[in-house]
Amino acid sequence: MKRVYNFSAGPSCLPEEVLKECAAEMLDYQGTGQSVMEMSHRSKAYEPIIQDAEAMVRKLMNVPDNYKVLFLQGGASTQFAMVAENLGVKKGKAAYINTGVWSKKAIAEAKKLGVQVDVIATSEDKNFSYIPRVEKITGDYDYVYICFNNTIMGTHYEYIPDTGNIPLVADISSCVLSEPLDVTKFGVLFAGAQKNLAPAGVTLVIIREDLIPEECRPGTPTMLMYKTHAENGSMYNTPPCYTIYVLGKVLHWVEKNGGAEGMGKRNHEKADYLYNFLDNSDFYHATTEKGSRSLMNVPFLTKYSTGATDDASVAKEKEINDKFVKEATAAGLVNLKGHRLVGGMRASIYNAMGLDGVKALVDFMKKFADENK
Repeated sequence: MKRVYNFSAGPSCLPEEVLKECAAEMLDYQGTGQSVMEMSHRSKAYEPIIQDAEAMVRKLMNVPDNYKVLFLQGGASTQFAMVAENLGVKKGKAAYINTGVWSKKAIAEAKKLGVQVDVIATSEDKNFSYIPRVEKITGDYDYVYICFNNTIMGTHYEYIPDTGNIPLVADISSCVLSEPLDVTKFGVLFAGAQKNLAPAGVTLVIIREDLIPEECRPGTPTMLMYKTHAENGSMYNTPPCYTIYVLGKVLHWVEKNGGAEGMGKRNHEKADYLYNFLDNSDFYHATTEKGSRSLMNVPFLTKYSTGATDDASVAKEKEINDKFVKEATAAGLVNLKGHRLVGGMRASIYNAMGLDGVKALVDFMKKFADENK
């Protein structure tokens, strides 16, 4: 069967050669007579796998020695709590920039745990279609929190806020290793694997060692303490062994394709191709403002998406969107339905998506527009 072009926001497409390597080793990993999927995390066979994964993260992201690389569970959503529990211990006060669903969830979690949250900027006035420009942040804060790439809204920081001595925390789940990023500008970076790194199941955390507290906020569970995992090499309990194994293979694929710099070039080429088409179309338009556009997630609407709320307009918009998604799926272009908060369609074009997939999408969009004007 011919493989489809998978534009899912996550879990997302993985490099085909990585999938083939995993398939070849499924029953027998390097002569061990067993699959990594059934391998003990304490075994001599598994130890090099997790060590290699960490080494590749450090190499590709230029992670300094004074940062810990952790492989955790619970997704980025668990990090909303862990950041607050671990970093919000001194002053009990943090600054958040609200750029959509995921930062709103992080804000709610921090408040629930008793951290005083100051929302110092928001793009809610335009349905989160842009990134607020807050280049210098000062104040009596334990940390500053941002979501670097917003999967739903298709926005992305094209700058890094200057927070001085205040640790900057960033959720980079949907843009990790999509282009070079200076780790030293951040106190904590975290990413759910299911966008650019691996199947769902492992969360990458990169944290500066001096930010790992001896004591967290009162009542913090052992598993939600960074110290627990840092002191045990991410093996306090059984880690998501197979996902870490796939992650390591994906990182080697990234290295072979030019590292973070190569991914940046590849992703800019793909995104420019799609955005240029949208910006010059009389049938489609991108929903995000220039200067805030994601390389990874591209939401777009048709000319029928007028924002009108009368029944006839809503029905027409739904009809054309449903038709687009159905016909695209039949053409081998899957998971293009937009999020309900934006509507329309969304193409997620993560690292593993090639330019050929984006060109196939644009060709389909041209055909669909011609047939439905």
